Amino acid sequence: MGPINLLLWAAGALLIAAGYARARGPWSRYRALKAEDANAARYGAWRGGIRDDGTTGASIAMDVFRRQAQRAAALVIVGIVLVFLGFYIR
Repeated sequence: MGPINLLLWAAGALLIAAGYARARGPWSRYRALKAEDANAARYGAWRGGIRDDGTTGASIAMDVFRRQAQRAAALVIVGIVLVFLGFYIR
């Protein structure tokens, strides 16, 4: 175990923690908006009304939150790769 291994492990752990922290907020807001949208769809179906499936502010916000969570998940994946690389390099 050398300094390269320790550096890769530390960088990987840091990226995993940072990615998780960055993904947690947007993902929870995305899920809340998605649940609210599903609730509105159920209510519209119950009322028998026609629902406009056009672009809304909430759908744009869901796209933004989903992209933010995907970028943060990419950080987590890079961190996991660095940790495994730290174990692989001898």
